[in-house]
Amino acid sequence: MKSFGYLQDKLFLSALTIYSFNKLLILPHFNGFLRLHAFWIWIFMHGHLDDLLLIPAALPVVLWLHRQLGLRNHDEPPGWGEMAGHLIIWSVMCKLVGPRYLHLGVADPWDLLCFAAGGIAACGWWQHSYRCQSKAIHEF
Repeated sequence: MKSFGYLQDKLFLSALTIYSFNKLLILPHFNGFLRLHAFWIWIFMHGHLDDLLLIPAALPVVLWLHRQLGLRNHDEPPGWGEMAGHLIIWSVMCKLVGPRYLHLGVADPWDLLCFAAGGIAACGWWQHSYRCQSKAIHEF
């Protein structure tokens, strides 16, 4: 299997770009327009897009750090277990510990669904795309 790109991974870079575009351009400059004319889009972009992008935007960074520190001994794409483990840890931290004990964030159960949906989609993408790339390399 082809090695995982970590900080050069296309899905990671796409998620980071979408997150930045949303935070730096769309929400600050089109917030009022979206609230008035496309309320459901504003709800999604304001409240759930970041949560959907959590795993694809954050997991490669964390796994790269794990690799640098010697906590990860391979360069394969994230497996389902790795994704699920981080999903559970981040869900507990962001939706239980943060709101209850640190008074940061909101304990919204829809966010957990978005974390999971983004994680499942990202892990499926990584597994499929890296497997396909490896097959293409071996066919030559």
